[in-house]
Amino acid sequence: MVKRLPVLVIAMFTLLSCGKVTDAVPSIPVNITIAKTDPRILALNSQGGAVFVNGGVAGVIIYKRADGIYVAYDRCSSYMPEKVCAVVLDDNAFTVTDPCSGSKFSLSDGGPVKAPATRSLRSYGVSETQFEINVYN
Repeated sequence: MVKRLPVLVIAMFTLLSCGKVTDAVPSIPVNITIAKTDPRILALNSQGGAVFVNGGVAGVIIYKRADGIYVAYDRCSSYMPEKVCAVVLDDNAFTVTDPCSGSKFSLSDGGPVKAPATRSLRSYGVSETQFEINVYN
């Protein structure tokens, strides 16, 4: 019994220390196709334009960077994502803010620019054709 005690202690410690990590935005299927002529995305006609569309965990942001490339992120803040706090567009349209924590994120790369967030927003793939923008994972 004495020889088994260390094994039991290690096994119990391992089991108790294994918890579900909830520090990442959940990964759910995203497959959005939107016509470039859709009036809901008129802001994307110019560089620096951003729009919100349904999908993802808390909605999806599509942003047209200064170089003309489209990027997309989930609106769910990466800070305490279990709260599913949707980021909102800032007046300058280059950043978004988590209204629950005050964290700010760059729309160019999704990275945090103001604490307490330390992780980027969940990004999605974007492709475009002459007529459509596709957001996917």
